[in-house]
Amino acid sequence: MTELTELVGSWMRLQRWYSTKSVEPRLRQLASFEAEQAADGARIVTHFFADDAPRSPRVYQVPVVARQQKDGDATALIGEAGGRYLYDGPADEAYVSSLLAMVASGERLTGATVAARGHRIGAPLTLRSSRRLTGEQSNTSIVGELDDGRLVLIKVFRVVQDGANPDVSTLAALTEGGSERTPALHGWISASWPAADGLSTASGELALVQNFLTGAEDGWELAVSAAERGEDFTERAFALGSGTAELHVQLARVLPTKVATRDDVAQALDGMYQRLTIASTEVPIIAESRASIAAVYEVAAESDQPLLQRIHGDLHLGQVLHSAERGWQFIDFEGEPLRPLAERAIPDAPLRDVAGMLRSFDYVAGSLARRDPAVDAAPWAERARQAYLDGYTSVARSVCAEHAALLDAFELDKAVYEVTYESRHRPAWLPIPLAAVDRLLAAHVS
Repeated sequence: MTELTELVGSWMRLQRWYSTKSVEPRLRQLASFEAEQAADGARIVTHFFADDAPRSPRVYQVPVVARQQKDGDATALIGEAGGRYLYDGPADEAYVSSLLAMVASGERLTGATVAARGHRIGAPLTLRSSRRLTGEQSNTSIVGELDDGRLVLIKVFRVVQDGANPDVSTLAALTEGGSERTPALHGWISASWPAADGLSTASGELALVQNFLTGAEDGWELAVSAAERGEDFTERAFALGSGTAELHVQLARVLPTKVATRDDVAQALDGMYQRLTIASTEVPIIAESRASIAAVYEVAAESDQPLLQRIHGDLHLGQVLHSAERGWQFIDFEGEPLRPLAERAIPDAPLRDVAGMLRSFDYVAGSLARRDPAVDAAPWAERARQAYLDGYTSVARSVCAEHAALLDAFELDKAVYEVTYESRHRPAWLPIPLAAVDRLLAAHVS
């Protein structure tokens, strides 16, 4: 193990985006490429490391700014190696400026076994200043101020996978199609690098640049605040529902759709049964309801299926922003982080997104019920859920009614997945999805 690899491994395990929390990283350096040296003499190098700690090795992108003096952001210091101080790139303006320049120029940078290239939509962007955001789990985001005063959001993907990242491909298609429900995409960086198996080459995206929505409010925080104070949220929930349907219409217009086949239904059903099996094994009370849950799934599989299309894939209140000027905006089209990229872009039923948002409203009430003193927001959540469905129906017409069995199955499947997640990570929150499973089964029986 090289000095750099050991240093990065020790630093990486402390980062929020390191995805294997329970083990020590076991890194192998795969490749690297270097950008033009910064004006102040700093070297800008992007490294690719394979981590063999998880059952399936993962590849991480680690941009590094190497400085001769210890004059960078102290919170971003990786350590000292080779006589230089190494800083995490997204926290250093030298790296951020280099990234934007690469996007603007379409420049191609190479290393011995890696190649990266910038792609631009619209006019070039020039950085004035930047600040790294904190709190993200799987990526690193940076707010950049441009020379003309506009703000952009730069997202650096930490875990990189082989295949087109839907966060880029979806936003690119929506931007070129004139979407008003999503921030405009300005560009991205793609690359090819050695795969973790050491036998093949992987390719995908490393970063994207999009509009930053100044003054926009986080959907989850808005909803929790309203529910906590008992404020009516039905108007906003209705608008969120209609906005979701408008997004689905736009996605179907700019990206491929397909008629669901038996194989598509079987594949979706197989995934639902896999999640049910895991939950039944880890949470015995779910095993007691397994037959009833499976019955809901089977009814949905036998019913008529909607047209399949690109969807958001991980829709909840934390994936939407509310802007005074633009209304509800949808962000983070990367899909579920733990699913392979190839699966995230497969056409799916739009009602899966609807189910995800319905569960999110339920979680608002569940989180407040855990307060001391507890807040009973269950009636608030039920009104918000119904308003959201009414809003969706105002645009999508009879889709929810015609495919009610499928919507029930998707919401139940989501709750079953939540049971497994909470039992592993937040046992005290387990009653929230368990109560949802009971409620959904009771409604289905009645």
